[in-house]
Amino acid sequence: MTPFLLPRLASAGLLLLMTSACASAPPAADPPPAAAVSAATIDSLWQQIQAASANAVCDNSSQCHALGVGAKACGGPESYIAWSSKQDDGAALKQLVARHAAARRADNVREAVMSTCSMVSPPGASCQANRCVLGPKANIAAPDVQ
Repeated sequence: MTPFLLPRLASAGLLLLMTSACASAPPAADPPPAAAVSAATIDSLWQQIQAASANAVCDNSSQCHALGVGAKACGGPESYIAWSSKQDDGAALKQLVARHAAARRADNVREAVMSTCSMVSPPGASCQANRCVLGPKANIAAPDVQ
């Protein structure tokens, strides 16, 4: 080796070593998408909603309300439940309903659900025999995939 080549090889080796040390760490794994909602989670939220709205006692119809639940693929609720404001303001129930609707929307996206896009009109609620009940056109079945 010539004295001229040795410093250049050393410089090249040092440069290679330095540039490899600057390599960035591999990117962190992406968190699972919000759409990764299990059917068990949706069912659990629905059971919690039913339990939270089960005590729909009332003295008069002004204490009764209809609340849209679920999420159709085209938007809007899948059905309605009756709840009473006699004992509380329904904040916990509304939070459960919002979480359930978000889970249903995510599930609709993940499953590429299609819908007829028909609207489910709010049925209203009234107090009958000291219990809040939905109006006559209510769809009270558990929300399911369109």
